This record gives sequence, structure tokens and C-alpha cells, in this order.
Amino acid sequence: MVAVQARKQAIAAPATRRFSGLLPYRLLRWRRPVWWQELAIIGIGYWLYGIVRNAVPEQESIALRHGTSVQHLQDLLHLNFELSINHFVARNEWLAQIMNYYYATLHFVVTIGVLLWLFAKRPHLYRGARTVLFATSLIGLLGFYLYPLAPPRLLHFGYVDTLVKFHTWGSFADPKIADHSNQFAAMPSLHIAWALWCGIAIFLCARHLWIRILGLAYPVCTLLVIVGTANHFIIDAVAGAIVIMAAFGVQWLLSGRGAFTPPVDAADFGMPDPPLPSMRRSAYSRAR
Repeated sequence: MVAVQARKQAIAAPATRRFSGLLPYRLLRWRRPVWWQELAIIGIGYWLYGIVRNAVPEQESIALRHGTSVQHLQDLLHLNFELSINHFVARNEWLAQIMNYYYATLHFVVTIGVLLWLFAKRPHLYRGARTVLFATSLIGLLGFYLYPLAPPRLLHFGYVDTLVKFHTWGSFADPKIADHSNQFAAMPSLHIAWALWCGIAIFLCARHLWIRILGLAYPVCTLLVIVGTANHFIIDAVAGAIVIMAAFGVQWLLSGRGAFTPPVDAADFGMPDPPLPSMRRSAYSRAR
């Protein structure tokens, strides 16, 4: 009872004590997410994402010029190990096929899976995490528009397009796919941005150490895949990491709290504290 009263007093306290977010308080109060509303939001969001992503002018000549510039920049910075990794993957068909299907499928499967897991098991953290994911996608679309970039596999620097070489399902060599996808939407890498979102969500919200370790391993594996298949430069991945950090900033501006910090009034509805790793639990307790 005392804890509940303390939380209510914190809610009623003047907003001058700390930044409380740009959204009105009625939108920040905890409400259990409704499945059909969230499904509609995700469906509409993905539909708009597909339309905008593929409506961005491809500008082939500009994208190829940008790709050449990025390659030269990475050579200058000695970050030019993509070619060696790509050739190693291309020499091993079994590895190339695994990476190709990883690239074509897990990008969506894991992201949707983590989103559903948060919805079902961590509903008090779901909306903040979902906001970060949506902001990540929107910022990524802006990057596609402002900086069309050809991936390494389309440049003449000796890269092997493993999707084409091994005729993997989902290959951009398939006219049905190439006609409906912008092949120059490579900067930033949303594969990395979404993988980092998944990894952070799993690490901060899972209860078992081995699951949290798998969460951290996922973006690392994704980085190896996007480089090994010559679909992205290392700089694209760096840009993806910057995008996810910016998305967390957007979420904080909107709500005034971290994406994985539950609303103050969530505990009044029986929501447990987030299962934060031990190194963050003490800091979270002090914040409470």
C-alpha cells in the first residue's frame, strides 16, 4: 500500500522535477496492449514501409557512385575486409546457402518473434520497445531517400553475389523480386538496426543468462551475414547502429523514460519489474 501511494504521489508531482516527455500524460499511462490494435498498427506500418521504401528513387548512377565512394573510404580507413570474408563464403556453398537464407528470412522472423514475445510476456515494456522499432524504420527510410547506395555485390570490386551464384530463393536476380524492391536501399543497414533492437530487447528482458547471450550474439551473426553475402558495407552497419541510438532518443523524447523502463503506474496493475541484468538492477532500484 505504501509503495502504491508513493507511486501515485510521484505521478501527481509537478512536472518541473524532470522531463516527462512530449506526449500528453493520458497517452503515457500504462494500458495493456490490445492485440488487434497492435496487429493493425504493425500491418499498416509495414505496408507503408514497403510502399515508401520501394517508392524512393533508385537513382542507379548516383547509388553506384556512392558505393564507389564508400569503398574508397573503407580502403582509406583499412576497413576493407569485406572482400576476404565474401570470397571465403562464396567458396563454401553450404555456408553461403545458410547465410543467404538467414539474410532473406530472419530479418523479419526474429524481429516479429521478439515483438510478439514482448507483447505476451512483457506488456508493460512493449509500447516503448515498439516505438523504438517504428522510429528506427522511419529514420532508415529517410536514409534510403537521402543517400541511395549500391551494395558491394553490385559494384565492380570483385565481390561475389552469393544469392545469384547459388540461385537462393529471394535472389534479386529474380525479376519478380527485383521489380518490387529497391536494391539501392542499403544505407543505413536496417538488418543491423533491427538485429540490434532484437538483441537489446532480449538482453534486457529475458530472465535466463543463456537467452540473453543469444540475444547479444544475434546482431554479431547478422553483421557477418550482411558482409559475407556482400549485401552491405561495414559503414552501412555503423549507420544502422547510429539509427537505433537515434530511435531510442526519439522514444525518450516522446515518453520521458527509457524504452525498457516501465511506466510508473504499471506496478499498480500487478506488472512486475523488468528482469534487468544484475549490473543494471541496482541503478533501476535507485531510480524507483
